[in-house]
Amino acid sequence: MTEALLHAHKKHVAVLMGGWSAEREVSLVSGAGVAKALEEEGYRVTAIDVQRDLGGLMHALTTPRPDVVFNALHGRGGEDGTIQGVLEFLGLPYTHSGVQAAAIAMDKAMTKRVLDTVGIRSPKGMVLSRGEITGGTHPMPAPYIVKPVDEGSTVGVTLVREGQNSPVGDDGFFGGTFGERVLVEEFIPGRELTVGVMGDRALAVTEIVFQAQVYDYTAKYSAGHAVHTIPAAIPEALAEEAKRLAVLAHHTLGCRGVSRSDFRWDDGRPGTDGLYFLEINNQPGMTPLSLVPEQAAHVGISYGALVGWLVENAACQLA
Repeated sequence: MTEALLHAHKKHVAVLMGGWSAEREVSLVSGAGVAKALEEEGYRVTAIDVQRDLGGLMHALTTPRPDVVFNALHGRGGEDGTIQGVLEFLGLPYTHSGVQAAAIAMDKAMTKRVLDTVGIRSPKGMVLSRGEITGGTHPMPAPYIVKPVDEGSTVGVTLVREGQNSPVGDDGFFGGTFGERVLVEEFIPGRELTVGVMGDRALAVTEIVFQAQVYDYTAKYSAGHAVHTIPAAIPEALAEEAKRLAVLAHHTLGCRGVSRSDFRWDDGRPGTDGLYFLEINNQPGMTPLSLVPEQAAHVGISYGALVGWLVENAACQLA
């Protein structure tokens, strides 16, 4: 019997899902899967579809008051320190990262700056405003990537190709949907790798092969658009370096529970010279197509055991 099962009958878990970000639908799928798995593990579960209604949320979290909150929210408001601050105020233990780590990890540009201090290399880039990126002048030689500074799930990621007349059109990429700032980065050719971290442990390295030129939202959440190879068919030294960097990023940012770091590997360069960190997800998806549950299963950790471990390792700094 797992440690989670030994304690499960004592705990009431509130699962937060939905929210109001661009990732609401993904969060609903994650939350439903988590709630079902926790019930099967013996926990008492209350699922809460979070709306932009603080009073309603406070009421749902205090009548009755759960023992633990499983944060299955994604995107702005859910994994950027906002909901974490509410839970800290209430003194409720919750899964995944705390306020500070979540806020830094959600800001891709800030993450790059912090991780650069410990030697984690990422593509050269810059943060630009709406006017700067839609003004018709390329900020760097193409090809390059344009993406929102603070959205997850590769929402809004755009590849600007050679020969393209202007960077991006002012057609909804901005206008409040994805904020007024974007991160522009050099495009790294090669292969897409990702590493899940659970506590102090790197789970595995997965290579993601997709039909589009970038691993976008459709490729990530639509069946048949991407193939996951686990473990990635890459040199052992490269796999170990990717794992080391993922754990280092997790701890440097102060992440808790599980995280997932994404990399590009330019396989035309020798050794580990072509490995670049892209971003970290401090609250990875828990959908049927999600990478961290898949990696956990690969090393013998079931979905139920994974979510149970997250519940048993939930924390609150102000509790």
